[in-house]
Amino acid sequence: MASKLLFVCLGNICRSPSAENIMNHLIKEAGKENEIICDSAGTSSYHIGSPPDRRMTAAAAKRGIQLTGRARQFEVADFENFDLILAMDKDNFRDILYQDKQGKYQDKVRLMCDFAREHSDSEVPDPYYGGSDGFNYVIDLLLDACSGLLESLENN
Repeated sequence: MASKLLFVCLGNICRSPSAENIMNHLIKEAGKENEIICDSAGTSSYHIGSPPDRRMTAAAAKRGIQLTGRARQFEVADFENFDLILAMDKDNFRDILYQDKQGKYQDKVRLMCDFAREHSDSEVPDPYYGGSDGFNYVIDLLLDACSGLLESLENN
């Protein structure tokens, strides 16, 4: 049975769709398309239906990664539908856990940066209000964290 991963940020147009598409890129390179399934969502409803941010898309394209998908909001059913829910920062981590009223799914929720090996960040910074350097940094950080996540899944 395939592992199902959900990447979550605030609006689902920058960080989480980047993580989803980077992870899919790495999964394809590893030939594990039938073993790991990815999706992404946002804790807010700000951008439902929107494609990934064009600045994020440009930063990913520089590394040969295409960003696809449309923003959706995280929903309680996601706790049942996914094996691992990866929050980009502590605020979103808390917002996700807040929706787990019985505390039944706490062990499924992790911070994305827990899997980074080369970066020491504890959170994936939101590049939305900054310049291109921020978007490029987030892509590099997510490449690192997604590589670590893939390795972790392969070892379990």
